[in-house]
Amino acid sequence: MAHQAKHPIIIGITGNIGSGKSTVARLLREWGYPVLDLDLLAERARENKKEELKRLFPEAFLGEELDRRALGRLVFSDPERLKALEDLLHPEIRRLLEAELARLEAPLVFLEIPLLFEKGWEARLDGTLLVAAPWEERLRRVVARSGLSPEEVLARERAQMPEAEKRRRATWVVENAGSLEDLERSLRGVLADIQGRFGVR
Repeated sequence: MAHQAKHPIIIGITGNIGSGKSTVARLLREWGYPVLDLDLLAERARENKKEELKRLFPEAFLGEELDRRALGRLVFSDPERLKALEDLLHPEIRRLLEAELARLEAPLVFLEIPLLFEKGWEARLDGTLLVAAPWEERLRRVVARSGLSPEEVLARERAQMPEAEKRRRATWVVENAGSLEDLERSLRGVLADIQGRFGVR
């Protein structure tokens, strides 16, 4: 998804569980920037490809309804079935993304991708923005908002690439360990750098 004449600059937003990437996405939207959520596009892709999914993974359906947790159990224990799922959904996700980008006609678009580095999305983007925070703070946030136990949060954290590695790979890092005002200030600094680097507003 590298920059071409007909495409906007696309910056991916990511961060480990509890980092505050959704807060960053909300701020950017409030400031007038389009932010697309890859999880929502994937949800639409699953709906569009429901019949194909049912043929490939009949045991993941309860009648007409897809059980996402059952689908996850099936594919994450079987690399061949995971590849079949990705081969079905990824082209549809890309098609939906292209349609959204064409509809927006904006010079700068942000794409919220929870597993950006884990899935190799950085090669298709013009830059990556990592939202980072200390583990203890992230754990506190997630337990407070989700009802998950610390052990459950830790299991999800371990399933993601370590934040230290993401810091090494990211184009920009926004620190989210302090107040909302601190986060806004850091994010505005990143925006100024993006605008200067790519000549967009």
